[in-house]
Amino acid sequence: MGAAVLLLLRLGGSWRAPRLWRCSRSMSGASRHRAVCDAPPATVRIGCASGFWGDTAAAVPQLLHGGKLDFLVFDYLSEITMSLLTAAKTKSSNWGYAPDFVQVAMAPFIKDIHKKGIRVISNAGGTNPSACAAALREVLKKADLDLKIAVITGDDLMKEKDSLKEAGVTDMDSGRQIPDNIHSMNVYLGARPISRALDLGADIVVTGRCVDSAIVLGPLIHSFGWKRNEFDLLAAGSLAGHLIECGAQCTGGIFTDWHAVPDWHSIGFPIVECSPDGHFTLCKSPGTGGLISFGTTAEQLVYEIGDPKHYCLPDVTCDFSQVSITEIPGIEGGAVKVHNARGSPPSTSYKVSSTYFDGFRATAVCPVGGPFSVEKGRRTAESILKRTRLMFEKLGLEDYSGVNIQILGAEDTYGPHAKSEKDGGPREAVIWLAVHHRQKAALEIFSREIAPAGTGMAPGLTTIVGGRPKVSPVLKLFSFLYPRKKVKIDIFINGQHIEKFEDDPNFTDTAISPDLTETEEELKDLPNGHNTYRLEELAYTRSGDKGNSANIGVIARHPLYYPYLKRALTAQVIEEYFQHLLQKEQPEEKLVTRYELPGIHGLNFVLKNSLGGGGIASLRSDPQGKSFGQMLLDLQIKNVPDLKSLIE
Repeated sequence: MGAAVLLLLRLGGSWRAPRLWRCSRSMSGASRHRAVCDAPPATVRIGCASGFWGDTAAAVPQLLHGGKLDFLVFDYLSEITMSLLTAAKTKSSNWGYAPDFVQVAMAPFIKDIHKKGIRVISNAGGTNPSACAAALREVLKKADLDLKIAVITGDDLMKEKDSLKEAGVTDMDSGRQIPDNIHSMNVYLGARPISRALDLGADIVVTGRCVDSAIVLGPLIHSFGWKRNEFDLLAAGSLAGHLIECGAQCTGGIFTDWHAVPDWHSIGFPIVECSPDGHFTLCKSPGTGGLISFGTTAEQLVYEIGDPKHYCLPDVTCDFSQVSITEIPGIEGGAVKVHNARGSPPSTSYKVSSTYFDGFRATAVCPVGGPFSVEKGRRTAESILKRTRLMFEKLGLEDYSGVNIQILGAEDTYGPHAKSEKDGGPREAVIWLAVHHRQKAALEIFSREIAPAGTGMAPGLTTIVGGRPKVSPVLKLFSFLYPRKKVKIDIFINGQHIEKFEDDPNFTDTAISPDLTETEEELKDLPNGHNTYRLEELAYTRSGDKGNSANIGVIARHPLYYPYLKRALTAQVIEEYFQHLLQKEQPEEKLVTRYELPGIHGLNFVLKNSLGGGGIASLRSDPQGKSFGQMLLDLQIKNVPDLKSLIE
């Protein structure tokens, strides 16, 4: 501690005493941050201005001037983004972070951020957080500001690649051995290093890979002094982070009832106002578009989770199954209270997300118009493949290792649930032709052979979206667990090493089995009827991805609908509905698991091997399962009573 203090003093500017508590909002920003307080604040307000790399530039000024924030956080990373940033870093040692954070989010507003005393946390560092911080220091220099930028490192495990190979590490889902051609390897760090950097006086904290919710939990730990073993509080803070980490997805974005959400152009970005007891309110800035309701919040709760009773994070194992969401009346644009998250000790291991090189891919996207567009598009795609395969054969090249033809407009992704074509089908369609090959030269041939279809194949082929298809490397995901005691985490401030972060992994792993609640007994006396409903009439849905698996959350629109949904939507029903998208390795393999969230009257389905490899490895038009929830809305719920009359 003493060495850290001395070094901070040498960095210039006034030193901020490490502290657990924040000062009241009545103080000015500058003086507030330099004071040491005797009690925690009554509440802390945290706004999220980015849900992914490429989010709208409108979020920062909206939250900055209308959010009354203590902290502003940015989430940029996904498995796909990490793959892209890894590839960028191989081209230049100054790349590998999200440049939008520096130039679009921070540079234009840095003086206002400083003036308002708002502190910033972001995982924009990607695979090169030090380079991100260096770019931020240039922004501060031009603005003539003296702020402390903390960098947290330790997530990059590439130096351990050989030893992990020798140790026989296997993928946590497939059991496959670690491949030789590993491209990146990053630990999902937790919130404690972030809170420690804030304790040390950082104005801006830049991380590499961490769990998304950590950028919210970190400032809450710092502000309220939550201890390592206060698991219910840590679970509540993690839930707050989980809800807002994707930006506008919890304020009406991608909501099932999209038609009820006003003013998409000015959609409000989310703010959580958190109390020391773990209760929090989710809201947005006044005068913004969007909607916060039970439905919008519940949909985000089930987004990209697995077992809601055992949502494993580095700081806590969360139980979200009994979480309650209550709408607050009389607030413009809506607001909700969220509570009842529960927590238990975390694992003694970190999850590691790594990628490895697996050949090349290219995708051609071509609109086609006129009568029989679907038929013309499909024949065009098949003819391009036939021509290029003949070329491969003459040149001694092997065949494609993967091919996906979809005609967008023909409902190919719906498989057996596609609506029948009438009068020759739609008069506009889009060819989606994606291919994979081990050799780049083969796909360069493919790329050159798309344009000739415009003069030598079907009439009505209008253009190639994006021009000649780009040949790009394929990076596949490989995930495993790694002992947290072996991870070395360091904290830097303004380019100087301050201290090694000492984690405390003194928790014991407990075997966790999936919560496969049997509900047949409680549902056996449920009355039947002669009514049929589309699922959309009874429920909200949202879907997302984790690697090659997708999840679909289903939330009853009314509690009285919930038992009927539980009876109708079994894991087997969902597996049969999506069987055309599931890839079984064994004929008897069950790929869908169902979990229950009675607190929000919800169900969560995890669909294993459902994304064609997932991420940039997938050749599908929906590699992240974003449309799965929408596709399920047409499922028929049959032989039920007049459910609408139950709630009138």
